[in-house]
Amino acid sequence: MTMATGTPDTFPKLLLEHARARGAKPAIREKSLGIWQSWTWGEVRAEIEALACGLAQAGLQRGAHVAVIGANRPRLYWTLTAAQALGAIPVPFYEDAVAQEMVYVFQNAEIAFAVVEDQEQADKLFEIMPQCPKLKHIWYDDPRGLRHYIQPELGSYESLRAAGRAWSKDHPAFFEGEIAKGRGSDTAIMLYTSGTTGNPKGVVLSNDNLILASRAYAELEGLTDDEEVLAYLPMAWIGQNIFSYAQPMVVGFRINCIESAETIITDMREIGPTYYFAPPRVLEALLTQVTIRMEDASWVKRRMFHYFMDLARRVGSNLLDGRPVGLPDRLKYWLGELLVYGPLKNSLGMSRVRIAYTAGEAIGPDLFVFYRSLGINLKQLYGSTETSVMVCVQPNGEVKPDTVGPPMKGVEIRVLDNGEIVLRCPGLFRAYYKNDEATREAKDAEGWFHTGDAGYFDASGHLKIIDRAKDVGKLSNGTLFAPKYLENKLKFFPYVKEAVAFGHGRSEATAMANIDVQAVGDWAERRGIPYSGYADLVAKPQVVGLIRDCVEKVNADLARDPKLSGSQIHRFVILHKELDADDGELTRTRKVRRGFIADKYATIVDALYSGTERCVVEAQVRFEDGRTGNIRAELPVNTARTFAPEAAKAAA
Repeated sequence: MTMATGTPDTFPKLLLEHARARGAKPAIREKSLGIWQSWTWGEVRAEIEALACGLAQAGLQRGAHVAVIGANRPRLYWTLTAAQALGAIPVPFYEDAVAQEMVYVFQNAEIAFAVVEDQEQADKLFEIMPQCPKLKHIWYDDPRGLRHYIQPELGSYESLRAAGRAWSKDHPAFFEGEIAKGRGSDTAIMLYTSGTTGNPKGVVLSNDNLILASRAYAELEGLTDDEEVLAYLPMAWIGQNIFSYAQPMVVGFRINCIESAETIITDMREIGPTYYFAPPRVLEALLTQVTIRMEDASWVKRRMFHYFMDLARRVGSNLLDGRPVGLPDRLKYWLGELLVYGPLKNSLGMSRVRIAYTAGEAIGPDLFVFYRSLGINLKQLYGSTETSVMVCVQPNGEVKPDTVGPPMKGVEIRVLDNGEIVLRCPGLFRAYYKNDEATREAKDAEGWFHTGDAGYFDASGHLKIIDRAKDVGKLSNGTLFAPKYLENKLKFFPYVKEAVAFGHGRSEATAMANIDVQAVGDWAERRGIPYSGYADLVAKPQVVGLIRDCVEKVNADLARDPKLSGSQIHRFVILHKELDADDGELTRTRKVRRGFIADKYATIVDALYSGTERCVVEAQVRFEDGRTGNIRAELPVNTARTFAPEAAKAAA
């Protein structure tokens, strides 16, 4: 698939087109100090020209890499386009990455230029600079705390822009001339995978990859330039890049940069996004807040809420999908919209959402149905960094809780004999940077990308993902063991934040779990259970009982599945601390690093299978101020009830 003749085939060319066609319309907004500021497409073009000319004057060459580090800020988005205008390649970083995590990428990509948000990010780069000698230029957006810095490598965004404006006056044709040199096949961005094992890999994506993928979604959903999108997820994540950069550049709609993570709900209510994207953990957090508020509401409000939500779960999805619903239920749903659903969507900032996507991890059926029952058109999609996200999406009227939909137009999918999913699509990446071996392993000679995911097509042609192919194993008796499937089923409960399952080659499945301290803390407070912190809360016998109930409900559900009934969880431990990316236990996209955890907490794994009732664990942790220390705890090993397949229905 290629671009139509005359269609802009790079992001800078799209910028010029939008500036000509809709120059006076808002392109991007940012909330700062409680006030929304707006820039039109014409103003954005002028900013990006000044920035690109400033980078060129500083020596940025075609093909070089530019680090972009920070939260969603207009100037960082403009840096992406400015670099692309010069034929350079932006490399976004996760803003919460610690300094040493950045070293490999700076060395691997030989990065000499960086644009960062603030003092925190600049400090990280000065910390790693001795290990990254090619890094020579750092510009910052927010000047707070940087007034007395005297490092020669450091400069302000304003100084870079001023130099660019002066350069542009002397070279008026330079900016558009450089953009004209660009081609759709040129590299547009490099995004590093999260690296659950080993070093992260730089995924090289072209303009064609991202533009064709973005256009496919836009055509499928009928997106227009009047859409409003909230920019709040990490810029280094492919999902954020597609929905808050590539698609707005293709379609011309507005993105809105939140003030902070703490203001996101308020910001959503003020903007009223029409097109929304959120991973399941964000949707879970929103529902947890709703649940906590309702538990604290009056008896009358609780009764009304539960009555209308029961109705919504029964008929809401049918109404959304255009299926028949009787007149009495339609009238009651209309009343529920006035009394419950409308106010609830407004409090969540979702009153205007026309299309909502979720991806990244499996979403619990109850959570999925909750949003759809409110009339929010939430759909699941499937993709990865290597595919520019574009693989599968659920079409309107064909939305199921347990699938990711059929392949999108232009996507070919095969399921190999071992269950692994392989595919070809227009968004498929060019290569892993400086890693030919990994590229050959991922893409075969015929261009099929080996996703590493295991799944199958259901009878209606929808793809169902069960686990990573390499993680699917067997218990010692030959029973299928899919750890991620078990972990996701546990995480579907609001009280379980993270879970890690074990069992390959063992006699039975076991698990470690983290509680959601907000949800469990509120649950404990309503029952008059005092606690002093996370470790104290998980030690309470009532909390152990709460998590045991979650595990047993999962077991009862597994007992209904003929393939997985033998992989019920027999024993579990509630960890004394939250799994943390800073401690190496999670990736920056919050994926469990199961092998690392198994090694780090080997004493717990041994205890889960030795029959002992308690175990002692010592582990190193990293504190918020960067210091490290050791913590020691004695944890109980808990037993959960399991069910015979024929008894599952009665036990539920």
